[in-house]
Amino acid sequence: MPVHNPSTTDLINSLPKAELHLHIEGTLEPELMMALAAKHQVNLPYATIDDVRVAYNFDNLQSFLDLYYLGASVLRDEDDFYHLMWNYLCKCREDNVVHVEMMFDPQTHTERGIDFAVFMSGFSRAMTQAEKEWGQSSLLIMSFLRHLSEDSAFETLAAAAPYLSVITAVGLDSSELGNPPEKFARVFAKAKELGLMRVAHAGEEGPPEYIWSALHDLDVHRIDHGVRSVEDPTLMQELVSRQMPLTVCPLSNIKLCVFDHMSEHNLLTLLDHGVMVTVNADDPSYFGGYLNDNYHALAAHLSINEQQVKILASNSFKASFLSDEQKNYWLQQILAY
Repeated sequence: MPVHNPSTTDLINSLPKAELHLHIEGTLEPELMMALAAKHQVNLPYATIDDVRVAYNFDNLQSFLDLYYLGASVLRDEDDFYHLMWNYLCKCREDNVVHVEMMFDPQTHTERGIDFAVFMSGFSRAMTQAEKEWGQSSLLIMSFLRHLSEDSAFETLAAAAPYLSVITAVGLDSSELGNPPEKFARVFAKAKELGLMRVAHAGEEGPPEYIWSALHDLDVHRIDHGVRSVEDPTLMQELVSRQMPLTVCPLSNIKLCVFDHMSEHNLLTLLDHGVMVTVNADDPSYFGGYLNDNYHALAAHLSINEQQVKILASNSFKASFLSDEQKNYWLQQILAY
């Protein structure tokens, strides 16, 4: 049975937090999906919003990705991308997510003939407005789709050239199995030359070897997911010694059957071993919860205590791409609780 600790619940809601593993296209709620489909006369295989919610009951990564790309097909003009971003940033304000580093998938849009200028201007407009209205801090991570070719990733990096001043990092996402990190080693090397930070999905469905590859072949600053690292004791030692952050996404892991139930999640095992674990929502509209929902699920099913909540919140800032001064400010805020 889930455990409810009122003090832990209040702490989760009130603590300042950063979110480091969030796909902006994965925040597309059914209501916005249907509204944009009607706006652009896109034929979706759903008659009602309830039909969309039923479709969200997928059972593996690929079935989720199929729905994810279908949903993204309704995003057509600058206003669509603005509303997508704005809705998510408003949710950050509700959850006290004071800083977010959001992934976006250019190829999902450019493959449909949507130019960089369209989505980048929409994203930037919402991010600037949120910063002005309540001081929301946000950065962008441009992710390459790993099921596509290395050439496509290079083309995407070239197309992003006019926007690199507002892109902090590159990432790697989509279908993990059969698409190891080393496939994109040269693209990540080029991104490093351009001064971009680097993150990559590894060790969600893929084996620990993919995490090793992300570390060595891609020279990443963070591992997205990484929960399968516990299968390799040497890898665990490496992660701890380097204080290599893992951006773990609990509700996502349950929805995609990485674990059968939240009570079986290994987040606390990773934390107890000294790994720099962070909590994130991944694709919240598809996986049943935003950042606070993920913390609350951990508190309910793993009996996570207040000190562990504070450590996880602190890790979210330590693992971020904020300046040391900004990190220290928020770490001091957490210490005050």
